[in-house]
Amino acid sequence: MSVAPNQLKRTILFETHQLAGAKLVDFGGWEMPVNYGSQIEEHLATRTNCGIFDVCHMAAVDVIGSDAKAFLEKVLANDVNKLKNNGQALYSCLLNHDGGVIDDLIVYRLDPNYRIVINAATAHTDLEWLHQEAKAFTNLNLVPRRPDLINSKDPQGMVAVQGPRALELIGKSIPALAAATQELKVFHGRCVDTPFGEIMIARTGYTGEDGAELLVPIDQTSKVWDVLVKAGAQPAGLGARDTLRLEAGMNLYGQDMNDTTNPLDAGLGWTIDRSTDRAFNGRSALDKKAQQFVFLGLILQDKGVLRAHQIVKSVDGEGEITSGTFSPSLQKSIALAKLPMGTKIGDLVKVVIRDKELNAVVVKTPFVRHGKALV
Repeated sequence: MSVAPNQLKRTILFETHQLAGAKLVDFGGWEMPVNYGSQIEEHLATRTNCGIFDVCHMAAVDVIGSDAKAFLEKVLANDVNKLKNNGQALYSCLLNHDGGVIDDLIVYRLDPNYRIVINAATAHTDLEWLHQEAKAFTNLNLVPRRPDLINSKDPQGMVAVQGPRALELIGKSIPALAAATQELKVFHGRCVDTPFGEIMIARTGYTGEDGAELLVPIDQTSKVWDVLVKAGAQPAGLGARDTLRLEAGMNLYGQDMNDTTNPLDAGLGWTIDRSTDRAFNGRSALDKKAQQFVFLGLILQDKGVLRAHQIVKSVDGEGEITSGTFSPSLQKSIALAKLPMGTKIGDLVKVVIRDKELNAVVVKTPFVRHGKALV
């Protein structure tokens, strides 16, 4: 559902995007850049050099108190006990009691507390759910860092700097972060004092490339953006972000899964930790549910473009595309799809596009990682 233009939310970087000539669109109630001229150029710049993305619409929430760990053990499907070291990060689903996916998120261990980063459009409903679950815990406080959220404190902006030269450009532009860019392992973060205030640098991202996400004091976000762009980072919009994440085989909440989706049907079984008797939300429901689909990639063999909701026909039955696009890196149309159990990599299937049945081959994702085609 679209929002009236005068009701759209804007990030702290809105005027920066305007000055750069960005094409702005409604994205989940936020007025965001879809591109700055050429989506394909932005995509390829991220694959070969460095792209920079405004992700201020996402929400960091600090989970504070002696009950923080126990709370996360309850609300996250993945096991927060895997975070053995300060700064380590973990990808997880937030499930409802029926086993549906409320959101997917990253949780960081930042001793003595934790920080979760949740999706933009789901931030309000996520927080309502988390506050409801938090009532069972005594020493616990949830502190949002996105300025529009209730009880926000020390608000932050967020930018994603992605690509083979991303860490180099960050270290060059913000020398205080240089050591972290060289020392941080993948899926680890660190809070560093800089001339722009405390910045959390996390070696994570949504593109299939190396790089980092930077959480910056809100009033310094545009300055950080400007120094990175001046150093050579290419501003990139939501269009490139979507083609990059799809090539990387990464799920998009609201498209590849939602609160009625069994995470096993969306290829998220690896994020569900049932190795102990931990009674996380949704576990009992998941234990009773059978997996109905396998979640795999498709590459179209005929002329056309794969899109969400197209029907896929196979010898094992029917499935459905959840995300599809034209891949700038592969110069082919690709998709993520829920396919019937029994479907195997290498199978040929038919995709119904405008009443025609076109040929596609089933592949393992990711399609592209670190600039290289894997299919």
